[in-house]
Amino acid sequence: MRAFAWFLGAIGGTLLLAALLAFPVWQVAHAADPDWPFHRVVSRFWQLLLLLGLLVALRRLHLSSRADWGYGLARPAFLRQAGAGFALGLATMLPMTLAMLALDILAPRAGLDAAALLKAFAAGALMGLAVALVEETFFRGLMYRAVSRESGHWTAAWLTALVYAAIHFFARTKIPADEVAWDSGFRLLGGVLTHFANPLPVLDSFVTLLLVGLLLAGVRQRTGAIAACIGLHAGWVSVIKATKDLTVVDAEAAASFLVGPFDGYTGWLVAGWSLLLFALAIARGWLKPPAVASRA
Repeated sequence: MRAFAWFLGAIGGTLLLAALLAFPVWQVAHAADPDWPFHRVVSRFWQLLLLLGLLVALRRLHLSSRADWGYGLARPAFLRQAGAGFALGLATMLPMTLAMLALDILAPRAGLDAAALLKAFAAGALMGLAVALVEETFFRGLMYRAVSRESGHWTAAWLTALVYAAIHFFARTKIPADEVAWDSGFRLLGGVLTHFANPLPVLDSFVTLLLVGLLLAGVRQRTGAIAACIGLHAGWVSVIKATKDLTVVDAEAAASFLVGPFDGYTGWLVAGWSLLLFALAIARGWLKPPAVASRA
């Protein structure tokens, strides 16, 4: 568990350090530009600290090769897997949008036309690719690689999936400039962790993301790289982003409980679908490594 401790330490340790140094860092930033909000200054500062913490962890864990990062495939194979994953991601998430429309959970926004549809799909694809590249490189690339070589696939799958799901629930808290004080960093940290103090309202979305993380870890093991993971992730996010841009949630619909309040999309409906896909992949042997598997 040494590898997992390094990654968890990088995340938790830099959060605490950012909270401790938040006030002096904000004072410097505020003097440079009084319009910069406190939460944004601290968020960017934490991201910088996290990057530095991860660099230390990567060095200590000897993660430096392309294979360690999840990019060990030759470029043509990598692009083929990513493209296939993207198509499969679209194909497996679109049914959820159609089901929500059929159940009247979602309703199309007024004034939709071809230009709005094209814009929504393009924005969804760009966002999906950006999110997938960052998250898959970290979780199914580096973190999975480090933990799996110490503790095996299933330990790596569960631990990366748990952290992957949890980190999505860091809440955004805002503190006005005239209320910022020496302890504001810790107040901000407490606000960030609000969902963990009262997890029931976001439990459905957490379960969904946990199942998705397990599924992506299985794909990582099966293919020996993160190309297909990036494609799948990008496809799913593309559909979710486009759907949220083009529709609104009807909270009064009889089946609205199937969509969680966290993001207006993930919930028990998508969780059940994810469990079905995961069970099907296990039953059909799609997530087992090939007979001659690359150790990338």
